[in-house]
Amino acid sequence: MDARSLLTRRTVTAGGLAAAAAGIVAATVRASGPTTWPDRPVHVIVPYPAGGSVDLLTRIVAERLEARFGQTFVIENRPGAAGNIGVAAMVASRPDGYTIAAATVGHFAINPFIDGPAAADPDRDFAPVSLIYELPNALVIPARVPATTVAAFVAWAKQQGKLAFGSSGVGTSTHLFPTLFAARTGIDATHVPFRGAAQTIPAMLSGDVAFAIDNLTSYMAYIESGQIRPLALTGTQRWPALPDVPTMAEAGMRDFDMTSWAAFAVPAGTPRAVVDRLAEAMRDIAADETVRRRFAIVGARALSSTPEQVAARAARERPIWKETVRLAGLAG
Repeated sequence: MDARSLLTRRTVTAGGLAAAAAGIVAATVRASGPTTWPDRPVHVIVPYPAGGSVDLLTRIVAERLEARFGQTFVIENRPGAAGNIGVAAMVASRPDGYTIAAATVGHFAINPFIDGPAAADPDRDFAPVSLIYELPNALVIPARVPATTVAAFVAWAKQQGKLAFGSSGVGTSTHLFPTLFAARTGIDATHVPFRGAAQTIPAMLSGDVAFAIDNLTSYMAYIESGQIRPLALTGTQRWPALPDVPTMAEAGMRDFDMTSWAAFAVPAGTPRAVVDRLAEAMRDIAADETVRRRFAIVGARALSSTPEQVAARAARERPIWKETVRLAGLAG
């Protein structure tokens, strides 16, 4: 059994243990009342490295949660295995609201199609709380590459022969999109998985990888400095932070209209009273103009939702990601 399968099997086992403990935890919360949560520090697991989009945006939200509840929300970066290590730690934790994770579209809608029956089941092993943000992925290249459009980059890439692209791990949207892009354009591209954009970006700047289709937030500072050039964005419309950058569809690339998003998730069996209190806080935080401006600066849109709306979004997008996984040759 490989390490990824072992990890996901452990995730499932941890989910079962968490569910078994749920009755005891729920009784405790009912006895003390939901308004006592949180009465001690809350651990917020970011399943990717520091400095990436999930980390940056989750930290902004954590600051507001601290101000609202008067408790510390401790960020714990636990990267690895396309984000599965961090989510597995959340699933294995006590379902009492004191360990939450910033889970991404990968955890909710992609990984089950790659790992098959061994994958963690988001409907069984953990529960959604609220959406946090969405952002487009950007086709980005180092500024030294002599291309300012997608068509020009494809022509240049074919002249170079084999190229490498970076991603945040096997099976992430940052892996699937470039794989699909290479297949559709006919360029010869090799996947180089990293633990996150914090490692992909130096590799791009040093010349080890030629391009990425990665979360826009992670690259904004380098785009603004002129070190990295965005050629196109996923999603159905242009992004306010980069109004002159076309969508992939406008650049002639179909089936690249999905955005990246994240939602807070807790272990299965966490009392609904706690989930609702956190979701209510997210509704107010996402509506705050200061938060919205801070998100916009780094290329993201602040979101909030009910737990049911997270689940519905994941269910709606799974068929599309399933097909993308198949095209990428990753189906489990």
